This record gives sequence, structure tokens and C-alpha cells, in this order.
Amino acid sequence: MPTVQIDGREAVQALEGQKLVLALEDSGIDILHRCGGNAKCTTCAVEIVSGNAGEIGEAEATVRRNKGIEDDSIRLSCQVHVHDDLSIKLMKTTESTGLDAGPRPQD
Repeated sequence: MPTVQIDGREAVQALEGQKLVLALEDSGIDILHRCGGNAKCTTCAVEIVSGNAGEIGEAEATVRRNKGIEDDSIRLSCQVHVHDDLSIKLMKTTESTGLDAGPRPQD
């Protein structure tokens, strides 16, 4: 089972192939996902510090281009399927923004 290390906290486990946003949320990690995991809003963006987050798909590439995100270490957690251990940095949380998380992304 892959592990995800978040900002120096205790690592959480993800199911093989699970969306990163769901692995975080299911482990009680505060993360935004305002569009419900549809690669539209970028509120679930995380910085991949280490590990292989996989290829950037077409939907993620489109929204990254539209939002001006050029740094390949910034990924949408709703589009990353966890297959390897990752170390990440959270970028937006409900606590830091004052927003509610948004609808739960589909599995």
C-alpha cells in the first residue's frame, strides 16, 4: 500500500490507484476540492515534493494551462492516482481559506 507524507506530518496510506484527494480526505487531512474532483477549479492542487505522481492527463493539462500553472511539481490531487509513495505539500485547505471543502469527488 503506497504512503503519502504530508508537510512533515505522520504519513497516511492510500489504496493502490486511489485518487490522492480521496486518500487525503479519508485520512482526515484538510484539503479543498471545490469542483468535486472534476479538474475544473485547481483548489485541490498540491506540490509534489518527491515521488512519482504519474503522467498529467488531458483534463489536468487543460486546466493547468488555463490557470497559468507551469510548475510540473504542482498537481491536482483529484487527478493523481496513487501508485507510489509520495511526499506532498498542501497548498489550500478549508482552514487557510475559510471555504468549505466542496462536494466529495467520485471514487
